[in-house]
Amino acid sequence: MTRIRPLWRTVLAPAAALCTGCAAISPDAPPFPHAVVAADHIIASRAGAEMLRKGGNAVDAAVATSFALSVTRPYSCGIGGGGFMVIHFNDDPVHGTRSIALNYRETAPAAIGPDYFVNADDPSASTLGGRAVGVPGNVAGLLYALEHFGTLDRQTVLAPAIRAAAYGFEADENYVSTARSVAARFDEHPEFKRRFAYVWTAFLHSGEIRVGDLVRLPEQAAALRLIAEHGREAFYDGAIADAIVRAVHADGGSMTHDDLRAYRIRQTQPLTFRFASWRFLAMPPPSSGGVAMAQTLGLFTRHLAATRGRPSSSAMFVHALTEALKHAFADRAEWLGDPDFVDVPIHQLLDRASLDAMASSFDPARTHEPGAYGSRAPPPDDRGTSHYCVVDAHGNAVAATETINLSFGSRLPVPEFGFCLNNQLDDFTALPGVPNAFGLTQSDRNLPAPGKRPLSSMSPTIVLDADGRVVIVAGAAGGPTIITSTIEIILEVLLSDSTAAEAMNASRFHHQWAPDVLYMEPEWFDVRDANGVLVVDRLSAMGHRVQRRDSIAAANLIRRSARGWDAAGDPRKGGVPAGY
Repeated sequence: MTRIRPLWRTVLAPAAALCTGCAAISPDAPPFPHAVVAADHIIASRAGAEMLRKGGNAVDAAVATSFALSVTRPYSCGIGGGGFMVIHFNDDPVHGTRSIALNYRETAPAAIGPDYFVNADDPSASTLGGRAVGVPGNVAGLLYALEHFGTLDRQTVLAPAIRAAAYGFEADENYVSTARSVAARFDEHPEFKRRFAYVWTAFLHSGEIRVGDLVRLPEQAAALRLIAEHGREAFYDGAIADAIVRAVHADGGSMTHDDLRAYRIRQTQPLTFRFASWRFLAMPPPSSGGVAMAQTLGLFTRHLAATRGRPSSSAMFVHALTEALKHAFADRAEWLGDPDFVDVPIHQLLDRASLDAMASSFDPARTHEPGAYGSRAPPPDDRGTSHYCVVDAHGNAVAATETINLSFGSRLPVPEFGFCLNNQLDDFTALPGVPNAFGLTQSDRNLPAPGKRPLSSMSPTIVLDADGRVVIVAGAAGGPTIITSTIEIILEVLLSDSTAAEAMNASRFHHQWAPDVLYMEPEWFDVRDANGVLVVDRLSAMGHRVQRRDSIAAANLIRRSARGWDAAGDPRKGGVPAGY
């Protein structure tokens, strides 16, 4: 395995390599001179690239990519889920120079109140089956983006996804690994094979899925044809809507036709902040990614400044970034939610004085107990998930992250139309004081309510240089590890001038404040500093509880280079870019 040494780690200490079991990407991969798409599956990347070659813009390509991912990564995202999209137009002939954020996150059905899961008789109600399902937003969000910001028609943009569903695609290693993990749960609970029969047979091949097997989804092809022909109404007020409501009700859920008809996306401005000379475009709440990234990078800068005159090391770099992350995740748990329902004190959380106060507690020699983290600012007066990146020939960019939450979402299929529904309601504070499936404990600001959108870690991000040109499009999949991994791959590029492949190949670490554990990919446990001491031992001596984690998140990245657009999908999930 090639050991990659990004500059910031090379300066500080020998670098860690790619996670165990992942095939490293060549750092010498040629760039794409004109336009590129980086997604979790080559069929999806090629679907977007096909739109770019037809003269479509970044939004056309993004929409084609997403619908293709619905087919090829059905356990991560799709038409049964929702997401966030950040768009930047760079002196575009139609849109000029502007940035847009689209929120098509799922919403709670009208019957869902704060005590919905507290009163449930099933402890898995928020993760499994009909009661876990939020109103899907993906179709509404993608078609809104296409209508308002794209240039091609629905039939053209959905054609690659329809082909993939109708004719099938070969299961790759990531598909098989995920499917086998889920199949093991079905074996432990044989009733799932009847309850979620379509998932068992169509997606898992009755537990016998193998690499290279053909996965055909003619039912989803039928759904996509209806959407291509009739648009939004086909999904939210037609045969597909009937099938969704029927599936949810049959499994004990409460979603209605009115819930589907009432779904609306939110168009807003990206959350913008600066790191050194770069300007970041990120998602505002109910995504926690933008606020957490802004806080983390602001604190990280201050923490590094506090280490001047001390010996530099990889351990110090990890320590400084981890301490910043712990503050950001503590504030995420306390203050963030859907701003349509609760006051979210973004200004206070990102205020210079607040960041200075939090950074003042940084100790280069040790970490603190969990209670020491967070701004404590007063409120104002009043293996699911998939990410993809696009840059077109005009330099316009899209970063989008979409999800059905856990693998195959709620496991509840819509068998007539070949897709799974999300279990996004678990991202609410389903049971106050009890961590969700990702180990995140969240405040009452994130309690469920009719029409409310749950807090998310999705972090689609675009970075501009001082001249306003796109230099990075990035994001990741993997619950709360999305935030840390997106930060790390961006830092690899900005601080090291690493290639996209080097950024993808570098080993990662993650801390989310609670639990109080620093997770690190395996290669970190072999890295020694300039004095020959293991980095993990240095971190343990500082008070960090270090644990090994085989793989952290799955990212995608596009960066501007002197020769064109340098792109990489994450080998942790088999992502491959495509462009021209």
